[in-house]
Amino acid sequence: MTNSTLTQSADAAQRPPVAAKRPHSFTLHGTTVADDYAWLRDSGYPQVTNNEVLGHLEAENAWFEARMAPHQPLIEALFTEMRGRIKEADKSVPQKDGDWLYWIEYEEGAEYKKWWRRPVGSAEDGSADVLILDEAVLAEGKDYFSLGDLATSADGKLLAYSYDDNGSERYTVHFKDLVSGAILPDEIPGTLGGLVWVAQDKALVYSLVNDGWRTDNARLHWLGRPLADDVELYHEDDDAFRVGASLSANEKWLVVATSDHETSEVRLFQTDDPLAPPILVAPRRTGVEYDVDERDGVLYVHTNDTHENFRLATAPLASPGEWTTLIEGSDAFYLTGFGLFRDFYVVEGRLAGLDRVEVRYYDDPARIEPVEFPEASYTAGLGSNPEWHMTHLRMSYESMVRPASVLEYDVAARSFRTLKVQEIPSGYDADLYTTERLEIAARDGTAIPVSIVYRKDRAAGGALHLYGYGAYGIAIEPGFSTSRLSLVDRGFAYAIAHIRGGDDLGRAWYKAGKLERRTNTFNDFVDAAKGLVDRGYTAAGRISISGGSAGGELMGAVVNSDPGLWGAVVAHVPFVDVLNTMLDETLPLTPAEWPEWGNPIEDKAAFDLILSYSPYDQVRAQAYPPLMVTAGLNDPRVTYWEPAKWVARLRDAKTDSNELIFKTNMGAGHGGKSGRFESLKETAEEFAFILWQLGVEA
Repeated sequence: MTNSTLTQSADAAQRPPVAAKRPHSFTLHGTTVADDYAWLRDSGYPQVTNNEVLGHLEAENAWFEARMAPHQPLIEALFTEMRGRIKEADKSVPQKDGDWLYWIEYEEGAEYKKWWRRPVGSAEDGSADVLILDEAVLAEGKDYFSLGDLATSADGKLLAYSYDDNGSERYTVHFKDLVSGAILPDEIPGTLGGLVWVAQDKALVYSLVNDGWRTDNARLHWLGRPLADDVELYHEDDDAFRVGASLSANEKWLVVATSDHETSEVRLFQTDDPLAPPILVAPRRTGVEYDVDERDGVLYVHTNDTHENFRLATAPLASPGEWTTLIEGSDAFYLTGFGLFRDFYVVEGRLAGLDRVEVRYYDDPARIEPVEFPEASYTAGLGSNPEWHMTHLRMSYESMVRPASVLEYDVAARSFRTLKVQEIPSGYDADLYTTERLEIAARDGTAIPVSIVYRKDRAAGGALHLYGYGAYGIAIEPGFSTSRLSLVDRGFAYAIAHIRGGDDLGRAWYKAGKLERRTNTFNDFVDAAKGLVDRGYTAAGRISISGGSAGGELMGAVVNSDPGLWGAVVAHVPFVDVLNTMLDETLPLTPAEWPEWGNPIEDKAAFDLILSYSPYDQVRAQAYPPLMVTAGLNDPRVTYWEPAKWVARLRDAKTDSNELIFKTNMGAGHGGKSGRFESLKETAEEFAFILWQLGVEA
């Protein structure tokens, strides 16, 4: 750290660090953009070794710790109660896959899972249980650990697994002999994505991540052979596309898909002979997405080619591009996916924003059996159903007031059996809470759904926490959260704004919040908040808000536009330097992101629009609400310098004395700290900040 870099430091918790302004600008499309904090990007990234940069991040961390130190008792109290709602010694419901029953377990106090199995039909007393993978052992001595994928061979004798131990999301694949328990010498570093066994369990399909953090390949590794012998089954030349591999439901086909945010293309390889020429299902067409499965020589194709809410089509394997509609696309029903089984298939989607599951039959297209769920508002869907011949389906179910349940659905009887309900050791009484589904008009008249939960004895007009995301067509469903109770039990209402940019109400909902209509997302969130105030749920300045990644961009946009609405703001790994990132083709995600945000390099209109809302570029001299910001030094998705630059500019421009604290996880990535309790501590910090700023008694 030098005096030229930092004009102040966080010494003795007296003043926040202030980053030096170093004049830097660029001109494009006739517009000059200043970026005086560009120096915070280490030129050696992804290696961050610049002492000035590291010194500034460490000073910010010291300021964060100093400001939060007086609230450590509250953080500890929140963490204790959050942890008390988690059943520490817990296990999943065993699921049959072939000759084995598989499940995962957490031991008391453990941060990470153990993966177990036992032979089908064996005793349940533990005598036949076999530990196949122990995450705690793999994570021992590491600051960060994330299991990537885990795949058992079809014969049950081999295990492939991958993990990342620094947050960079570059995973190394390892192999284990499940008969002897020995770790095999084969290793494949630098992977990302799924692992698939093929060639009678003699080979594994994987994808390497390139220097741009993009999987542009599907590769075949022969077990026991050097990596130099690996074969590239497919290579993608378009920088915007990513490649992934999976198995068909009947396990006859290796499905290799390549896609960006709006276009896809699928090839089928024989699992028994993966080096045989593949079948191209249909060549890519811009804007057409599809995914595929196969049964008895018939392809089932889920596609948006004729309707934005997708249809389900079939095609003969011999003519894979000749698609005949099986289920028409619908304005009302958003068909999100399907699953094939031997005797029936399952369709999943959303009707009026609510999850819907239907069982359908190959020999009788008119026979449609909707699965009936017990509540008016919920989130539900297929769980793990690994076998081709299933008579009972695993499903998940929860609501904002009902803990997560694992259900078994008897397809023939059309009835449920509850296998497991999330247990809350410290106690939970659902009758104390109520949930509502509201519709609040946005400024253009569009009705925005808002899901809300609160205690029945809550005083009207109290504090309210509003969460939003609104990007990539990702729906934020009204599910259950034990940590959320730490706010709700202190008198908060907790609301989720289902804003445009997600696909909560269908594909049109997603499209209405991207590209040239991106600002709808921000307006929806603000208007939902104002609507909650107008309806008496809360008051301006009594609303805390949070969001991460693209949801962090949302936080940055709404604090610029409506700072007085918010009493506390938490932005996790926020995507706030939108213009600079979308102009930099060398960054990992940029080319693939242009269909989502626009390409400001080639399109002046996209440049002007992004500049008009990019949170970093729109920071101005005004009062801002209290802000807590986080980053991950190794984050490949939202690079650390985006929030660092944003905080630096906010410190320089804002006219208030409200809190602004910034923490960078120096050994983690996009998801923050790993481990179920370490990550919970960060939630406790977030909630402590909110309670502190809103003056809510602990």
